[in-house]
Amino acid sequence: MDLFFQQLVNGLTLGSLYALIAVGYTVVYGIVQLINFAHGEVFMIGAFGALTTYLLFFDGQTGVWILPIMIIGAMIASVGTAVLMERIAYRPLRNAPRLAPLITAIGISVFLQEFIRLFYEKIPDFPSAKQRIPFPQLDVVSGTAVEVGSVTIQRSAIFTVAALIICSALLWYFITRTRLGRGMQAVSQDPDTARLMGINVDRIIVVAFALGAVLAAVAGVSQGLQNNNIDFRMGFLAGLKAFTAAVLGGIGNIQGAVVGGLVLGVVEAMATQFGLGGSTWKDVWAFVILILVLVFRPQGLLGARVVDRA
Repeated sequence: MDLFFQQLVNGLTLGSLYALIAVGYTVVYGIVQLINFAHGEVFMIGAFGALTTYLLFFDGQTGVWILPIMIIGAMIASVGTAVLMERIAYRPLRNAPRLAPLITAIGISVFLQEFIRLFYEKIPDFPSAKQRIPFPQLDVVSGTAVEVGSVTIQRSAIFTVAALIICSALLWYFITRTRLGRGMQAVSQDPDTARLMGINVDRIIVVAFALGAVLAAVAGVSQGLQNNNIDFRMGFLAGLKAFTAAVLGGIGNIQGAVVGGLVLGVVEAMATQFGLGGSTWKDVWAFVILILVLVFRPQGLLGARVVDRA
């Protein structure tokens, strides 16, 4: 029984990470009906943004007060990337055939991975990005794990779950209580009518990309703290699993993305411990779930319409 609760905690931690990334997928899809497969790289760039901030200004220090500044650095890197991506690559294709943005997203994904790998090599005294780079370990959020009975909870896990709760609450407030958020709801329902009502649709779309990037940046920092390292390929698999979580919950539905992420994380953790194949099969279960959802419940757990455009 202790092992069950330990895996439940591990699953919720993993699921919180997936949910943070999945919300970015679903926010963008809800506004422009686009599956941004480069969103995993926005998450990766967030982690590198935090690391770059640390190496430039705080190298060698471990105070927890550095963490908010690293998160801001991560957000700047991720939001800048997402906004540029939308402006340069996606906006010109907004009325193009469905396949064009999808292929573009895959191309951007590969471009961003290689850009980070090559960019880090050009900065003097920075570690090479060809291999995993150690992520800063800070006081309070790193160090000795917390013991609750027989269950061990890493401090970075507490940070990840808390980040999901806070980000979800702030996103809910933004969408339901602010003018921009209500504009996002209007554009998601009918962009042409929203434009006739005086809403700047282009601006709303940029805001959607930026919001998704902010959550991806927080997820990037969480991943670095949990794994103690980052690498330029980290966004690919995490992005695919987050996409699975978004589909599982019902893509286009923010609450669904959170639920889908948590369910996927718990299922993966339980299957790794109790399922066929053990930890070597841990990456298989996400895609098994994706196939099952698409076959038997394409609208997802919370009933949003599944992808009809990419």
